Amino acid sequence: MNGIVNQHAAGPAGRGLLQVCLNGARTAGESAAVPMTPEAMARSAARAVAAGAAEVHVHPKTPCGQDSVSGRLVAETVEAIRAAAVGVPVGVTTGAWAEPDPVRRVERVRSWTVLPDLASVNWHEPGAEEVAAALLERGVAVEAGLWSGTPGARLFAASPLAPRVARVLAEVTDTDPATAPRTARALLEEAAPPAGVPVLLHGEDGGAWPVLRLALDLGLDTRIGLEDTLLLPDGTPAASNAELVTAAAHLRAEAEHPPAE
Repeated sequence: MNGIVNQHAAGPAGRGLLQVCLNGARTAGESAAVPMTPEAMARSAARAVAAGAAEVHVHPKTPCGQDSVSGRLVAETVEAIRAAAVGVPVGVTTGAWAEPDPVRRVERVRSWTVLPDLASVNWHEPGAEEVAAALLERGVAVEAGLWSGTPGARLFAASPLAPRVARVLAEVTDTDPATAPRTARALLEEAAPPAGVPVLLHGEDGGAWPVLRLALDLGLDTRIGLEDTLLLPDGTPAASNAELVTAAAHLRAEAEHPPAE
């Protein structure tokens, strides 16, 4: 095997960055623990950072709970989180579901008055290159979201912006815990980034914890939070993002210091 898997397989396990993904496109109807307002996101971020997260990814929300890339909502959300978790990088989504019109999405990015530290761009979505270019022009670091089951990795490999992204966000959409790690390895092989561009690998729902364990084994950056899963590793509902981060930090510690046989 070549690509990312080989690049990291020989490295020390479990030393990657741990990001918390606070809410995603989830609603309060899915779990009361999902933070929906800037104030709730800020409290959740601060507790998750105290539990071991080194970075925050968030989806700003409208009052009715829809994801948004509105300049006002991005500003309110980013400022609230920065005040609660001082010094921790804050990233936001630019997902097409938050603004389906690619031209309008670029306009939104260019209208932001408060800039996040980074923003994720899903490379399979229409207008991804233009959104990424607008972010880079404004000094916002780009996470290139490459989803399994999409042409994102192929499109990214051909993009002139590929060497300029801050990170590849390898997103495993396979939610079957039995097959998600295999899907993750296939995505890593397909998504090999330019030299020096790090990779954050994560899964979702049933695949979240198996893929996180694989990321730890490979020494890759990873993430956990209510965006990716509502459940702890034992299958019980998570009461907070901090609880999920605590569980992930425990798994990382185990990966770094496996018990002696």
